[in-house]
Amino acid sequence: MRDQGVGTRAAARQSLFSQFKARIRRVVCLRAAEAGEFYGCLTARADALFELADAVLCTDGPVRSLVGLSLAPEHQRGHGALYDGINHGGVDLARLSNLVAAQPLPRAADDRVVLAVDVSPWLRPDVNTLPERSFCHTYGRSKGQHLMIPGWPYSVVAALETGRASWTALLDAIRLLPGADVAAVTTAQIREVVQRLITAGQWREGDPEILVVLDAGYDAPRIAHLLDDLPVQILGRMRADGVLRRPAPPLRPGPSPGRPAHHGAEFAFGDPVTWGTEQARTTTGTRLYGTATVQAWDRLHPKLTSRAAWPTTRDHCRSSRAR
Repeated sequence: MRDQGVGTRAAARQSLFSQFKARIRRVVCLRAAEAGEFYGCLTARADALFELADAVLCTDGPVRSLVGLSLAPEHQRGHGALYDGINHGGVDLARLSNLVAAQPLPRAADDRVVLAVDVSPWLRPDVNTLPERSFCHTYGRSKGQHLMIPGWPYSVVAALETGRASWTALLDAIRLLPGADVAAVTTAQIREVVQRLITAGQWREGDPEILVVLDAGYDAPRIAHLLDDLPVQILGRMRADGVLRRPAPPLRPGPSPGRPAHHGAEFAFGDPVTWGTEQARTTTGTRLYGTATVQAWDRLHPKLTSRAAWPTTRDHCRSSRAR
């Protein structure tokens, strides 16, 4: 009986080891195929750029200099080839973007694709000759103060998953030029990323709409309006001192109803008296913050002004006369 038990355990270990080797073999083949696809995106100085990317991925700790990368074991060439690859290399960005979109994505608990958009600066305060620098908002670099430091701001789109995970799947990054319309640039970036995900089969007809999460610095209503033709939902954080408007009331009865109103009463975030009765309310317990209460009101909208990026009736009249 003892020999039979030992033989059974040995067979079980051998089976698990065989399954592990098969899984490792599949992963290695998959990574090799992905490496081949990535190599195909390099149009000039492909070998130098490929080894440079390998060194960036395999180096322990943050990358602080190109010279340090040239000393990584994965980088088999000299530092001259590294600079030659950066200065004279070429990358097919469209093919590389499609390859990134086709990779397995983290998803929410309901299998929904969730994208987060934010601006991350590359601070360059000491490089006075660097072109097209902007003042980037930073926090916590000097006794908890908000500072504006020169650098290059990048708009980054990443796929998120449910839970307290620090890992994200970066899908796109573009540099914001000085004076750029952040809402317009973000809208075009989100549109391109969503279209690539649809082409790659990450979203199909009947799937939950893609959720796009924005911070308070974005014009969420305008971005939602511009992306109305895509299967996306926009979730944006708003300022605590914001003011929205309710739907316009109906015309007053009678022969002289007066001028129709464009907006209803104000909904001020900082004044609970203006809130009224919510259309939805839910509560849940949290581990760190106690009971969290969520309230929702329907059909609230911002009041548009001629100073914003929204086209007004006056703008349409001007464009019509210009034609």
